[in-house]
Amino acid sequence: MKTLAFIHRNDTRFSVGDFSPVLSVFSHYELGNTVSPFLLLDHLGPGRLKPNSILKGVSEHPHRGFETVTIMFQGELEHRDSSGGGGIISAGDVQWMTAASGVIHKEIFSQNFAKQGGVFEMLQLWVNLPAKDKMNPPRYQSLQDANIPKVMLEHDAGYIRVIAGRYKEYMGPAKVHSPLHVYDVFVKQGHTIQLPAKSGDTTMLYMRSGRAKLPQDDHGTSETSHEEWDDHGLAVMSNLQEDVEITALRDSHILYLSATPFHEPINGHGPFVMNTYDEILEAFDDIKTGNFIRYKAIETE
Repeated sequence: MKTLAFIHRNDTRFSVGDFSPVLSVFSHYELGNTVSPFLLLDHLGPGRLKPNSILKGVSEHPHRGFETVTIMFQGELEHRDSSGGGGIISAGDVQWMTAASGVIHKEIFSQNFAKQGGVFEMLQLWVNLPAKDKMNPPRYQSLQDANIPKVMLEHDAGYIRVIAGRYKEYMGPAKVHSPLHVYDVFVKQGHTIQLPAKSGDTTMLYMRSGRAKLPQDDHGTSETSHEEWDDHGLAVMSNLQEDVEITALRDSHILYLSATPFHEPINGHGPFVMNTYDEILEAFDDIKTGNFIRYKAIETE
């Protein structure tokens, strides 16, 4: 069983456009290839939008070289991008946007949600692309809640929503560029579950809310020790051994990430993540010259 390597925590909140509060859980700027192929995770909310007639959110901005994955828990978001991809993302839905060679998009609260107001909460994950795929055509996947397998665990321990990758015989609907698992996990207090991970994989668990314990390296002693982690902590597991065991000390909502790491350089600046600085300069130059958008994407439901 994998053991805990360290717990990463960042308690600084800020705003992204009209989204507030936003917690930067981790980024490659802090952790580098330790978290490859994952690049960044932001936790937006929980917050409350007051009813209004103005469509608030984040205005048009570019991306190149990676994918954005938006997981909605509360509220309703509308996405539109230069590839033709877009739609309404409601509670339980997931948007998987592959920027690749380049998209310009905006993310705003939907008209209905803005009119009614209410609580919103979402996670946005950035997933790196292999060097060979960074300049591919972009792609948009709208993953509806009803099409995401929800596996009820034995002994009424909770559930696992399989967004990407496989859990037992259940396969997540997301089309991916490299082997990875993305699960939305709920574990009830007092229960222990195991999640699949391969030796050598990058494996992380973000505690959206709750408290749990994980096995910790016993440094050669005969007894297994554990470390507890709670709200908004990111547990980064050792890449040795297989699988992860979690024991919930409170009802726990967890984002589970596990993937084969890339052994490639990362060069990221703002909305672009490439392999070299020259490729970053090319992206900025393409924006200036109007050559940024190179393809029309195929929308994938």
